Amino acid sequence: MGLFVAFLLFLGYGFDRFYLGDGEVFFPIGTIAALGVGSVSAFSSYYSGDRAVLLSTGAVSLARALSAATAEGEALKIRQLDNVVEEMAIAAGLPKPKVFVVPDADPNAFATGRDPEHASIAVTQGLLNVVSRDELQAVIAHELSHVRNLDIRLMTVIAAMVGAIALLADWTGRGMRSGIGGGSSRRGRKGKDGGGAALLLAVWIVAMLLAPIVGQTLAMMVSRRREFLADASGAELTRNPLALASALEKIQQAHAPTVSVKRGTAHLCIADPLGRAVGLRQGWLPDLLASHPPMAGRIAALRQMAFQE
Repeated sequence: MGLFVAFLLFLGYGFDRFYLGDGEVFFPIGTIAALGVGSVSAFSSYYSGDRAVLLSTGAVSLARALSAATAEGEALKIRQLDNVVEEMAIAAGLPKPKVFVVPDADPNAFATGRDPEHASIAVTQGLLNVVSRDELQAVIAHELSHVRNLDIRLMTVIAAMVGAIALLADWTGRGMRSGIGGGSSRRGRKGKDGGGAALLLAVWIVAMLLAPIVGQTLAMMVSRRREFLADASGAELTRNPLALASALEKIQQAHAPTVSVKRGTAHLCIADPLGRAVGLRQGWLPDLLASHPPMAGRIAALRQMAFQE
């Protein structure tokens, strides 16, 4: 979170110094605007981000999912989901979260909300179709671990910060193209600050151009760390790490994009919903670009917890 705030302030500072301030910072309009946009985005996301995420995925309540079920088997799976969420909430010592079903054939799941009292869990219809009861229990335990560890609050706010960074970069780019402040910016480049200012200007321009990518990368770094913790915490709740390993194997085998989940909320899911091949590999590049740890590494860690190779 500190990196997110620092990056936002750097974008605003560069706009003040090199675009409005003739090489000097007078009144930090851009810095204040950056901090304000980030704060408003984080605040609004804290209170309403969960509803926005659920709406963007087309998630429906259990009651609506039951009424829309066309076969007895589908209705049974939905009722089973409700029972599993209730028993896992009791095991975790948490209030039962709201439960939703996403009408998507790809197996996946996510949790969202600002705290355990305002949490929601959503699973795709595809997940209900392919997992057994024990595997479903393990997946729900994983998502409830995100709730218990307050990952849902962190990741919801981070999603808002990613959007704020992209918005600021877009505003700055539009302002530069329209020529607002362009004269002072050019004079600032020719000022007396020397090579240090020129280097800082170059870094700021690169940061502005790459801001959406940098924001997503920072979000992915946080998400990868929290996924391993949720795997371990979920196995602690069920005392059955092999069930989660089996569920992750089935999710990995499907490996099709979860079309209902958009890029901005990909880091909330138990598995990468975008179906990117980079998430299946290990190494420094997947660690930088993937929103989730490699499935092979997660499954291996769970098998080690069960004393299996």
